[in-house]
Amino acid sequence: MTAKTDMIKLYSQRILALAADIPHHHRLEAPGATVRRRAPLCGSAITVDITCKDGVVADYGQDVKACALGQAAASVVGGAIVGCSREQVIEARDALQRMLTEDGPPPAAPFDGLDVLRPAQEYKNRHASIMLSLEAAVEALDTACNA
Repeated sequence: MTAKTDMIKLYSQRILALAADIPHHHRLEAPGATVRRRAPLCGSAITVDITCKDGVVADYGQDVKACALGQAAASVVGGAIVGCSREQVIEARDALQRMLTEDGPPPAAPFDGLDVLRPAQEYKNRHASIMLSLEAAVEALDTACNA
């Protein structure tokens, strides 16, 4: 495969569609926690706002300034995270990391849509951007669910 063919495969129609339609793409007025994370290599950044009630995500907001892969990951996370426990989000983060670096299975439902990012395994310089939304969410949940 040529480099151009690899890039076309990486930026599939599904990834581009997810990147164009990010759920909860707004900031919360009164979040329980706010976390901003940045991927230094590519400059992608995300700000996550979370409120937690009874140990699960009650509301979620995000401001995403990332490449299409980071946007696609944020889209899947934004569509799945409300109603999830901190443990579910940690499991999704860890599974996504294993999927990208060890060819592990995709995260379990409701985060199984992250499997669309499997073609990025070979592009280590994109991994940090893909991981941003779940890493920020876990960090925010550490504060919001313990407040």
